[in-house]
Amino acid sequence: MFLDAIDVRRAFGEDEFFPFFQPLIELRTGLLTGFEVLARWNHARLGSIAPDAFIPIVQKSGLINTLTQRILEKVFAAAPLVHSSLRLSINLAPPQLLDFTLPARIAAAAARGNFPLTRLTIEITETALMDDLPRAQEVARDLKARGCRLALDDFGTGSSSLNNLHALPFDELKVDGSFVRMMTKSPECRKIVSAVVGLGQGIGLNTVAEGVETEEQASLLNLLGCNLGQGWLYGKPASAEEIPGMVAAPPRLCATCLPAAADADASIDLGHLPARMLAQLVAIYDGLPAGLCFLDRDLRYVSVNRQLARMNDRPIAAHLGMTASEVVSRTWPQIEPYVRRALEGHSAAGIEIRESSNRHGLESGENGSKLLLSCQPARNDAGEVVGVAVVVMDSAAAAPRNSLPLP
Repeated sequence: MFLDAIDVRRAFGEDEFFPFFQPLIELRTGLLTGFEVLARWNHARLGSIAPDAFIPIVQKSGLINTLTQRILEKVFAAAPLVHSSLRLSINLAPPQLLDFTLPARIAAAAARGNFPLTRLTIEITETALMDDLPRAQEVARDLKARGCRLALDDFGTGSSSLNNLHALPFDELKVDGSFVRMMTKSPECRKIVSAVVGLGQGIGLNTVAEGVETEEQASLLNLLGCNLGQGWLYGKPASAEEIPGMVAAPPRLCATCLPAAADADASIDLGHLPARMLAQLVAIYDGLPAGLCFLDRDLRYVSVNRQLARMNDRPIAAHLGMTASEVVSRTWPQIEPYVRRALEGHSAAGIEIRESSNRHGLESGENGSKLLLSCQPARNDAGEVVGVAVVVMDSAAAAPRNSLPLP
């Protein structure tokens, strides 16, 4: 297949470029959160052509801004997207991040389509930062000021990744698909993915894994704490007309989130994880008689052990991604002050929580029984509180302690 600048210019005249959409899935819940937008060329003679085959020609022809504008106009006009809360991600070619007019043009296109820029993520490769970093920073800050989120794409494949992370105000870190596709076969790739996800968690960035093709990959990414996944496991890029079907599809839970797996007596097989220590810690986590969980800064469950799931009479999958107030609504008024103080960096231990219903568990205990609650702030390497570790014990099984008054 031979394509040149003449073909590209003809394609613009015939309006042959269209957006395609690949699902972005929250790994903990299997829920659709949005789409990455990909350009496709519907060639009159050759049919659908992927961007790798024509983007270099478009860039060389000086028409990359025109292509971006055409694609965005069609994306922002797509009714199934405008009338929803789904997010969109779109890639910029490296030279575009040096164009001072780009943010205003993106904002104008969004305004014409009545699409809020707070739902748009701009993906930037490390190459875009190499030529003129100060200029790229100025354009990126303009995009952020207009409400866009920024993602560093293909992380780990460039030459100065850690420096680049500090250069721009990024919100997301994308794990390159080449590492994800090999992570279940190559220990080195597993370590790289684990390190990237851990780095994202440590500096407060969402992590997005590209190239997710198997349940095994999705399960491992979920266990590592990766936030979002995209790839053929969840769907190939599709046209705007196919969006309603993708929105209506049921959640695609990975094996480690399924209720059956969460309720099973057997331990989760962690032999393929990159660190043996993690397997040991998870065995302790699930084996203790106390209920344990970790809440992020939005007070959503990131992890829950089996004991707490039993106490709340809900499978683990029914916790992940939910807020604590949604799961333990009746006892939450007693718990909330201590959890919020933990977010401010203050520990609390031995707090008595009185239950009031006739069901067993933290949410609604038996005959007004008591539970002992402890909340501990979790910090990253910089000392910032990134969440709260919560421990719950039946007071009858614990040594007597005094209730602590709310400071």
